[in-house]
Amino acid sequence: MATEEQRENRLRLLEDHIGRALAESERSGELRTAASYGKPLDLGDGYDDTPAELRMAYKMLKDSGFYPPEVTLMREIAGLREALQAAGDDAARAALRQRLADRQQQLALMMEKLRGSAP
Repeated sequence: MATEEQRENRLRLLEDHIGRALAESERSGELRTAASYGKPLDLGDGYDDTPAELRMAYKMLKDSGFYPPEVTLMREIAGLREALQAAGDDAARAALRQRLADRQQQLALMMEKLRGSAP
């Protein structure tokens, strides 16, 4: 098992490597060609809205191709909204409206529970 000192040395080496790679990219002009160069990062994926204690876990799940139940529910709600706009008859629209309302309520309860878990 690696000692704490060995771990710190590996992290320093990694940081040095990353620093050298960034410096080289800056010198070559590669960084300046990026569309987001000089602008704040726009994560746009709900990161800032996610409770801090869940961010890392949710990011790991996302990067692995898994999504939290709240995200799956949000996608279902979006699909129901589209289906509602495309529905032709009143009976289908009523059923879709009811299902949409149920899912929105379910999502609201899930989000409230998450907010309640924040320190």
